[in-house]
Amino acid sequence: MHAQHAHTHQSHPAIVKRLRRAGGHLNGIVAMIEHGRSCLDVAQQLQAVEKAIQQAKKALIQDHLDHCLEDVIGPLARDQRDSMAEFKEITRYL
Repeated sequence: MHAQHAHTHQSHPAIVKRLRRAGGHLNGIVAMIEHGRSCLDVAQQLQAVEKAIQQAKKALIQDHLDHCLEDVIGPLARDQRDSMAEFKEITRYL
């Protein structure tokens, strides 16, 4: 990890909440496996946790693009703003 100054964005508390909920859900899945629940049940729950984590990742990336990246590159010309908007839009499909 790179040493950086701490920074928080308005979206971070919601992302943390989502990840904590996913962590609790994951612990529940471990218990399901330990108690011999069916593989289908476990797989369905793993899919739900995976989706929750993916959504948290997308939210973090979008927040970074909206706040951090533009601060670093500064004001953009109109054609560059269009390219940046398109770049932000395509990251929604990660």
